[in-house]
Amino acid sequence: MNVVITGANRGIGLAMTQQFVAAGHRVYGLCRNVSDALADSGATVIDGVDVGNPDTLPGSLSALKDVSIDLLINNAGVLANERIDEWQPNTIDYQFRVNAMGPLLVTQCLLENLQAGAKVALITSRMGSMADNGSGGYYGYRMSKAALNAAGVSMARDLAPRGVAVGLFHPGFVQTDMVGGQGDVDAATAASRLIARIEALSVETAGKFIHANGDELPW
Repeated sequence: MNVVITGANRGIGLAMTQQFVAAGHRVYGLCRNVSDALADSGATVIDGVDVGNPDTLPGSLSALKDVSIDLLINNAGVLANERIDEWQPNTIDYQFRVNAMGPLLVTQCLLENLQAGAKVALITSRMGSMADNGSGGYYGYRMSKAALNAAGVSMARDLAPRGVAVGLFHPGFVQTDMVGGQGDVDAATAASRLIARIEALSVETAGKFIHANGDELPW
């Protein structure tokens, strides 16, 4: 199986890369800057991929033009913490470009690589849920992940006739650099749970908002 993972240089993306390689799959690890761990993972590394830059994205993804993709995992993401009493349009805009628009554009660029039976996984967050928001704040992250969820449902509807299944997955509160090492689950555990959810994904179950533990989340 050919697996393409964005944001593969660290955290959940790196852990999924390592686990897919260990399982014998051909993995293409996409990132802006390659880490030592990704370089040593056994994946085919494609660096210089900035999912937040629409001008350079088609060119950087051209390295995959002849690759038939069985699984595309849109994992790259960024997090900032805006408050109601702060003026932070730049960080909100950047999170939209990376977290919401980036996965859509990556999928569009690689659309012809996805054959019937392929899967697209969007690594989203329950922080994009409006029903689950009990603490406020994190405006750019919450808004961008809610937008990603909206895009993911549309993608699931649009790609179903092609036989391509699209799933939206929350990894849990994972101990990564993005959250300063906080969290209640390590990246390797989160990755294995996500892989199990992705393996269970089908066109019939596409477009749902699923926790890595298997629970369906509210919008």
